[in-house]
This record gives sequence, structure tokens and C-alpha cells, in this order.
Amino acid sequence: MSGILPTPASSEGVASEPPVPGEEREGTEKAIEGRSPWLLAWQRLRRDRVAMISLVIIALIILMAIFAPLATAITGHPVNEQYRQTGLTPDGLPTPPSGEFWLGTDDLGRDIFVRIAYGARVSLLVGVAATALTVVIGVVIGLAAGFLGGIVDTLLARLIDVVLSIPFILVAVALVSITGPSLLVTVLVIGFFSWASVARIVRGQVLSLREREFVEAARSLGASNSRIMFVDIMPNILAPVIVYASLLIPVVIIVEATLSFLGLGLPPPTADWGGMISDSQNYYTVAWWFVVFPGLALLITTLAFNLFGDGVRDAFDPRADRMTAEVSGSTIEVSSGTVEKATE
Repeated sequence: MSGILPTPASSEGVASEPPVPGEEREGTEKAIEGRSPWLLAWQRLRRDRVAMISLVIIALIILMAIFAPLATAITGHPVNEQYRQTGLTPDGLPTPPSGEFWLGTDDLGRDIFVRIAYGARVSLLVGVAATALTVVIGVVIGLAAGFLGGIVDTLLARLIDVVLSIPFILVAVALVSITGPSLLVTVLVIGFFSWASVARIVRGQVLSLREREFVEAARSLGASNSRIMFVDIMPNILAPVIVYASLLIPVVIIVEATLSFLGLGLPPPTADWGGMISDSQNYYTVAWWFVVFPGLALLITTLAFNLFGDGVRDAFDPRADRMTAEVSGSTIEVSSGTVEKATE
């Protein structure tokens, strides 16, 4: 009897069941699932070792400012206490670093270590507050100028040019001579003379976005100008604003220290790095620690913020917007909206 008898299939010839279309599509979507620009920027920033080290230094400086009273508790030296018996030499000069005064004393016998810790509060407070004021004013004026256009754009653009042309130091001297030095005056002066640069950057970004399809769609749906500016356009300009703000903080800290150095910052006896450097001018040849340690604190802070700002700028760089993911031994490269599959 002839016939075809079923033979057991080998392991190599087993026919697998066809995949369910829905499951295959779901697995592929999970494999090539995209990530938001913010997540991509954070991932690139985490791979930047210099930026991460700078961020750690910034965090330590912030902690030092927050826990500045702890420095007083550890050393037993209040920030403005003058130790004329132990903190000054018989000749009336500052004493060098020692077990009692870790970083030495200043010209009045005050502990430099404690004053540097409290000075970090002033520098960070002015840096963050003035930068926030600058960004708020600059974003609002830049949005209005770029989106509204016409006579509004012309007037605001000329206002930006005027503010950028004003000599900052001369006006600061005039204001301080009228109002007197204070923290509020310092923040307002720095914020007023810094917003124009932010406004110019924002205006340029808005000019390139106001004719985009999503803006036209919002207009067709009856959205108001304010809603389009602050809900539709502003989220698309946050990246350059954040980059500029991260680079502006160290500039503001330097400006604040410069004003204090010139006697236009916070009034004494407030602990301030610029004021400490100013007080050390007559002692740098006989008391090197008096100028070196406050200067190092200012240098390390501004350098850390600058390097971190560079890392933030590189992280948000659209030219580096490239995502790679490995899927079943293959590499999916997503760059500029195109998906290319490069098999090994």
C-alpha cells in the first residue's frame, strides 16, 4: 500500500506560527520608541563628565551656602565677630591659616572661612535672582516684539538697542549714590541692564516660529495672541533660554562681585566675596590668604557654572540630536526625523 506517511519534522525544519500582526507592530513600536528632546538633552548631559563634575561642585557650593551657620557652629566664630587678640598679629596684620582659623583672618580679625561660606549665599542669591528677573523681562519683551511685529517690534527693537548702549557701571554708580547700596538695588540694576540680550535672542527665535503651521492652526481655531505666545510659541524657545540663563548666572556673579569691589554692592559688614577681595588690596603682600581664598571661591564658582553652561548648550544642540537604540542585533538610528536601520 503506497501512501505518504507523516514523518517527524526535524528541529531545524519546524515551521513557526506566523506572528500576529498586532503583536509584531507593538513590539516594533516599543523597540523604536522615541524620546523627547528634553530626555535626549538630559542623556547627553549625563554623558558629559565635565558638566557632571561642574554640577557636583555647584551642588557643594549651594550646600555650603545653605549650611553656612554650620561653619559658625563648628569653628565657634560668628561671621562678623572680630578677634583682635587672636585673629591679628602684634603688628595688627591678619593671622595665617591655623587650627583656630582654618583659612586665616582678614584685616579686622574675622574668620575668612566663615565669611566665605556666608559670602556664597550673597553670590548665589544675586546670581539666581538677577538671572530670573533678566529672563522674565527678556522673554516677555522678546515674545511681544517677535510675534506682534510692526510698530511694536520697531519700538521694542530700538529700546533693546538703547539699553545695550547704556554704560552699565556709570549708571550703577549714579543709582547707588542716590539710593545707597543694598541687595535689592544690586539685583534690579543687574536685571535691568541684562534683559536686552535675552530679548534679542528670544525675538529672533519667535520671528522664525510665528509663521509655522502650528501657529497658523492656533490662529484658525480662534486663539488669542497672548495664548499663542505663551502656550504655543514659548515652549519651543525654552531650550535656548535655558542655555543662555545657565551661562548668564556666572556673569551676574562676576558683576555683583565687581560692584562690591567698587563699593557699590552690599554694605559692610555683610560677607561678600567681592568686598573681601577689595578689603585685601592693602594686604596681599603680607597676607596672601586674605586675597587668595575669596578669589578661589569666586573663580571655582564661576568656572563651574561656565563649564556646566557649556554642557547644557551642547546637550541642547540640535545638530547632536541623534538617538541610537539596539533592536535584535540591529541598530536603529534616528536623526533629523529619518529612521535608518543599519544591520551588523
